[in-house]
Amino acid sequence: MHLDAIEHEDSIVFLHAVKEGPANQSYGLQVAALAGVPRPVIGLARQRLQERESEPAMDLLREAEPDELSPREALDLVYRLKGLLADNR
Repeated sequence: MHLDAIEHEDSIVFLHAVKEGPANQSYGLQVAALAGVPRPVIGLARQRLQERESEPAMDLLREAEPDELSPREALDLVYRLKGLLADNR
């Protein structure tokens, strides 16, 4: 279960809708901002998060053998990489 939410720039609005299953992304930094964590701390955390998430993306690309991927596996890889980019917002 999770609360549905929408993002607007760097803020978040939680909707009054509970949905089945996990949320499609983490809202930890937005919740920290709502809790009053100072902006410089949020900015540093966002930077560190982007650095850490770029590492898994690079690892995925290094491990991929393009000539050995089926079309479906290649598409799955693209979606995994896109998911990592979405998590960086």
